[in-house]
Amino acid sequence: MKRLFTLLAAVLISTTAFSQAKKEAVHIYNPQANAKADLAAAVSKAAKENKHVLVQVGGNWCTWCIAFHNLVDSTATLKKYINDNFETVLVNYSPENKNEAVLADLGYPQRFGFPVFVVLDGKGKVLHIENSAYLETDEVGANGKKKLGHDVKKINSFLKGWTSAAISPKTYETKAK
Repeated sequence: MKRLFTLLAAVLISTTAFSQAKKEAVHIYNPQANAKADLAAAVSKAAKENKHVLVQVGGNWCTWCIAFHNLVDSTATLKKYINDNFETVLVNYSPENKNEAVLADLGYPQRFGFPVFVVLDGKGKVLHIENSAYLETDEVGANGKKKLGHDVKKINSFLKGWTSAAISPKTYETKAK
């Protein structure tokens, strides 16, 4: 009986300890950031470098936002492509700061859920809003269920369609012979 009591006490103590252990907070998005100023700086830099601005709207509460950020961070070719062709800005959406005025200026992209991507030109004009659901993987795991996450090929396809070169009329002009 003493052993049973000791075992139950150990289980109770360990369960209590684990339930009180806090999950380390994610700090990808900054609720205190001045999104309007960050966007203005990115637009200015993009104009000088003949790039577009890739805006990722989401929050530290959003597992899909974090997963996307981590995928880009861990996929060297994707990260390089984004850095070579876009200025990037993370715009926070959370109870602490919904950035409502900024999102209104961007055409209310939050209507698609999170994360959501907005492509701006070097003048700050919204060129495209991308629903991240279209970038999810179609892969099926060994268990027969759809895998969770985003597809690198779909992301690349989306990005390639919205570079400054991709939408420049000069790209499509026929060369005089």
